[in-house]
Amino acid sequence: MSALITAGSLAAPGTAASGGGLDRQALQQSLEAVREAGMHGIYSSVRDGDRTWRGASGVADIDTGRPVRPDMVHRIGSVSKTFTAVAVLQQVQRGAIELDAPVGRYLPELVPGERGQRITVRMLLNHTSHIAEYLGQLFPSVSEGSLASLEDNRFRAFAVEELARLGLDGAATGEPGTVPGAHSNTNFVLAGLLLEKVTGEDAERYITREVIHRAGLWHTSFPRTPYLPRPHSKAYTSLFGLVDPPRDYSVYNMSWASTAGAIMSTMDDLNRFFRALLHGELIGAAQLAEMQKTVAMQVGQDKADYGLGIYAFTLPCGRFWGHTGRAFGMGTRSVSSPDGRRQMSFGVNSTWYQRLDENGNVEPSPIDDALVKHEVLALCGSGVQSLR
Repeated sequence: MSALITAGSLAAPGTAASGGGLDRQALQQSLEAVREAGMHGIYSSVRDGDRTWRGASGVADIDTGRPVRPDMVHRIGSVSKTFTAVAVLQQVQRGAIELDAPVGRYLPELVPGERGQRITVRMLLNHTSHIAEYLGQLFPSVSEGSLASLEDNRFRAFAVEELARLGLDGAATGEPGTVPGAHSNTNFVLAGLLLEKVTGEDAERYITREVIHRAGLWHTSFPRTPYLPRPHSKAYTSLFGLVDPPRDYSVYNMSWASTAGAIMSTMDDLNRFFRALLHGELIGAAQLAEMQKTVAMQVGQDKADYGLGIYAFTLPCGRFWGHTGRAFGMGTRSVSSPDGRRQMSFGVNSTWYQRLDENGNVEPSPIDDALVKHEVLALCGSGVQSLR
């Protein structure tokens, strides 16, 4: 449930030099194309130096026709992992955590014995621990084509340790440290527990103070209730066309995601966060360099370059950094040039909108193509064409 689209890795390599400035009319038209392709609503924020553009297209509520707005508060899903990784790297910078130390040194009760000695902190943050994903155990009906388990858990409060143990008790996806890595929310739940162990305080409280507020984000937070603050969109999923009409999950207890994916934010705040990160305002140069050491990670049938809580995306105009995210009914993509000058963050209010083929594989959607075109236009300028 982490990646919204992975098309950035399909483009040709180059230098991270965007061109063409901000073509505001073309950017708005690219959002309209996403809506026309079938997305209920999309909102986006694009930045080029000191120039910004914000746009939106579509509806926030398919029943009332209420339009989406660029400033909507949005569940960012796995983009939360970058926030958690930054918090851990702050503790690395302070000498309280060693990246290549065994996790068992810090969490011996949760990850005891040989396993705790073989898995390092770095392996948690780059998904090479091969600790199993816990989501399938929380929401088993999804693989059976039903949203029943999502409904059953809508208001359930999960304990962080419960999530961690579900993943740790599952079958490992490989030997610790082997590549490609395998995405697992369990890794970043454990990273949150590690943060609590070394700081002596609640991980969400620490991340709020030392990452969110330090970056100057005033519309970003961990949820305290199942309800999103206003303004917000509804959050729809049709489970690959198996559920009609689409189900709204804008009201949901996000404890199932914890430090792996529970944060809510705005598109402007996400751009501000990655700009602060890449400018060295949240961690030092040495820690940022460690964060940007990538390994191959399996994402569906593709492989992506993953650092410590951050993706490297190669677009037609160069290499960029950021993350994608998905919560039930909400998808996010936030991408920045290495210097933080050129940025784009967008949110959509529908997930699992694709269809499945006769073998149960996800078929490409026209929505995905339209999203890629918006991304390339936003980050590379109007003179560069998507290769997809």
